[in-house]
Amino acid sequence: MISASDFRNGITFEMDGKVMQVVEFQHVKPGKGAAFVRTKIKNVITGAVVETSFNPTDKFENAFVDRREMEYSYSDGNLYYFMDSESYELEPIDEKLLGDSFRFVKENMTCTVSSFKGKVFLVEPPNFVELAVTRTDPGLKGDTATNVTKPATVETGADVKVPLFIEEGEKIRIDTRTGEYLERAKG
Repeated sequence: MISASDFRNGITFEMDGKVMQVVEFQHVKPGKGAAFVRTKIKNVITGAVVETSFNPTDKFENAFVDRREMEYSYSDGNLYYFMDSESYELEPIDEKLLGDSFRFVKENMTCTVSSFKGKVFLVEPPNFVELAVTRTDPGLKGDTATNVTKPATVETGADVKVPLFIEEGEKIRIDTRTGEYLERAKG
């Protein structure tokens, strides 16, 4: 059990059957009236953020979110299989839980899988990936305007905007959080 007076940033707890994480907190002791804890809390499953106040004596169950590094193995229909690197067990995860950034993940990449009470609610790919460009139009000579981009398809099938000098077969580095091209891959 944790009381509201013990709140710190990053603490997770159960409230009304939901897993919440403290984003911000402030202990307030007004001149008149009882003290309270003003908080900004986030539902870790939906991502919704709410501001609310608690009595410092309010008690909540601790919520332990399990975050494991797992390797993406393969997909079968709308199930994606991830291997636990310690037990080598395969865990099927529904594609609805993967999110938009998963389009940059290829087989054998390591992702962070978050679960609560054995139920997976989030799959986070690496922040940066290196992928080969499989299809793009050739850049036109003489087109030297700054920050001009063209569409390209990478080996996972995802589309990204790349500078004109990028050609098919080159490896590029992509930020999976924004889906943006960063640079040519080194080596």
